[in-house]
Amino acid sequence: MDVQLTSLGTILALCVTIGLILIRVAPAYAMMAGAVIGGITGGAALTETVGVMIDGAEGMIGVVLRVLAAGVLAGVLIESGAAKKIAESILKGLGETKALLAIAGAMMVLTGVGVFIVVAVLTIAPIALSIAKRTNMSKMAILLAISGGGKAGNIISPNPNTIAAAEAFQVPLTTVMFAGVVPALVGIGVTYLLARRMKYVGDTVQDSDLSAEVKGETPTLMAALSAPAVAIFLLLLQPTVGIYVDPLFALPIGGMVGALVMGKGRELNEYISSGLQKMAGVAVLLIGTGTLAGVISHSALIEHILNGIEAFNIPAYILAPLAGVTMSGATGSTAAGTAVAGSVFAPTIIDLGIHALAGAAMVHAGATVLDHLPHGTYFHITKSSVRMNMKERFKLLPYETMIGVAIATISTLIFGVFGFIFL
Repeated sequence: MDVQLTSLGTILALCVTIGLILIRVAPAYAMMAGAVIGGITGGAALTETVGVMIDGAEGMIGVVLRVLAAGVLAGVLIESGAAKKIAESILKGLGETKALLAIAGAMMVLTGVGVFIVVAVLTIAPIALSIAKRTNMSKMAILLAISGGGKAGNIISPNPNTIAAAEAFQVPLTTVMFAGVVPALVGIGVTYLLARRMKYVGDTVQDSDLSAEVKGETPTLMAALSAPAVAIFLLLLQPTVGIYVDPLFALPIGGMVGALVMGKGRELNEYISSGLQKMAGVAVLLIGTGTLAGVISHSALIEHILNGIEAFNIPAYILAPLAGVTMSGATGSTAAGTAVAGSVFAPTIIDLGIHALAGAAMVHAGATVLDHLPHGTYFHITKSSVRMNMKERFKLLPYETMIGVAIATISTLIFGVFGFIFL
């Protein structure tokens, strides 16, 4: 649709979206409302605005299908006890002397194997609280370890944000996952250093904060790892032997095989239903994200940004992480921020001569910088997971931003400054 919206309308769309999310309007509806207002105030008729929103939402269909497929793997990992087993094994292996590193590492691995970050937080938090109680660590330290580990794991995972980056830039999912490995390791290192400084800062864990142990048998570690192992193996067939298995198939196949290996075949349908419920909200969020992306992609704002880059002689590759940072800040979400930034800026980034994989990696890394802001759900879920008061939760924001900046900086150095590309 050939509609050009003003920059003012687009900025107003983002402001309305953030404002509505802050007053607890469902993010998907907030983005749709912001898109409507942005389109009309940007100079489009109501019918043209609807058309732009539909175009943007249609661009998200591929991402939505793959996210729903990922629900099979997520459901199996969570409901079978596999996620809990993986987390407990890592925490036990590193021991209480390296508790913060263990918490961050467990969070990274759990998120990295395909558990949606919010679910991973809720899985790790009770175990982390128990360790913190025994070692007299503060809630701020363990939540920073959880959040930083989640950011690191998110950029190496087959999760919605990574799927969105791969889809927008039309590159294999595995290459985007591998592109995040070095930035993720740096992110874990920064997380550990910052969390150690917070070890005895703030409120400590009380008996009332601890949850009762979850009952029921958990699988062995090898069986628990079977689901993500099969999924990643199938995804790796393209870069290794040239056989392409779309995430739409690889992720659910991994989940189903994992359920059988764990002896949970009879519960598979229950796991699939649970995974679908967990991913349905993400899918709806992405559709709402698409409507906002449609408005931004038809805006003169992109042209103004490009003119600014040229006028100030800023390297072209800076657009990629900058897009991820601003869009994650606007949406308060890694997944939504990556989806909007990728959908809107991918063609421009590639036209500027940036390799598609480099663009995907830098946009994705940039989306970890401000995904924890208080107008997003992640802020409130992490706060509740360790029963933290609002004042202390706000104090963690600068530290979380530092972790995100470290991840984005390393990614930009690797793929932007040095131009390292692997295929």
